[in-house]
Amino acid sequence: MEDAIINTNFHLPGQKELYVGKVRDVYFIQDKYLLMITTDRISAFDVVLPRGIPYKGQVLNQIAGKFLDATEDIVPNWKISTPDPMVTFGRLCEPFKIEMVIRGYLTGHAWREYKAGKRSICGVPMPQGMKENEKFPAPIITPTTKETVGHDEDISKEDVIRKNIISEDEYEQLEKYTYALFERGSRIAEKMGLILVDTKYEFGKQDGKIFLIDEIHTPDSSRYFYRAGYAERLNNGEPQKQLSKEFVREWLMERGFQGREGQKIPVMDDDFVSLVSDRYIELYEKITGEQFIKSDITDVIERVEYNVNMFLSAYTR
Repeated sequence: MEDAIINTNFHLPGQKELYVGKVRDVYFIQDKYLLMITTDRISAFDVVLPRGIPYKGQVLNQIAGKFLDATEDIVPNWKISTPDPMVTFGRLCEPFKIEMVIRGYLTGHAWREYKAGKRSICGVPMPQGMKENEKFPAPIITPTTKETVGHDEDISKEDVIRKNIISEDEYEQLEKYTYALFERGSRIAEKMGLILVDTKYEFGKQDGKIFLIDEIHTPDSSRYFYRAGYAERLNNGEPQKQLSKEFVREWLMERGFQGREGQKIPVMDDDFVSLVSDRYIELYEKITGEQFIKSDITDVIERVEYNVNMFLSAYTR
């Protein structure tokens, strides 16, 4: 189970900087491009777990790539090329300092707020008398700040504009893009027997033009319910069957880990790592409706480095 990329430290043509996130290693190239390597790291409760999951990076990178391609008629996006199954190369944009979270159903963070007695979130009212996982009359946008340290925080549209995080015109454009992307994603999910419950989009600008950036509609950034049985479970007050990495969180919680100080990460043995890998492949096939083709991971780090160097040497010379 060592055929997984935990980290990279390449020295690439035109490289200016390297940013290491929870899952992605992002190389800044020539001050105008990004090369994003979706590693096999997996995080839960804001903690990166110690072992990598083979094929996870390929799964996430290819799902995001498919949905970027499927929505480029709605909004231009940052993607230019995919030099390797785990890698996306694209435009370096100046990110807006908010994430556009959109919710079609009362679940997760919104439900916890609702259960605590609140009837608005991010300044958006929520109807009285709703049940957990019930569909909103219409999707709601609940933006969050993008913090470099600590957790992102809920913020209202009014505060985004008042604090001059972005202009009113730009925010309204992001709203239009967000609703249209969510509608497209929901229609695609429906064809796959799924419900796109909630998700987030990130946007940036290059040369004054707005682009969709980062990943979209992956199981790491989105929540999916299975459509079959949804209404019955809702009526019976039962948990919905989810297509997400929630099963990893559940495995950790069963072993007493929720990312709190002093808690020890449970040992992830080979059987569990293999199970998680299989589940991610299952997610890919369910979301895309296509068979997952495993790339050769015999020497995965060497493969990625070779493909990236060959691409950049030709593209940036």
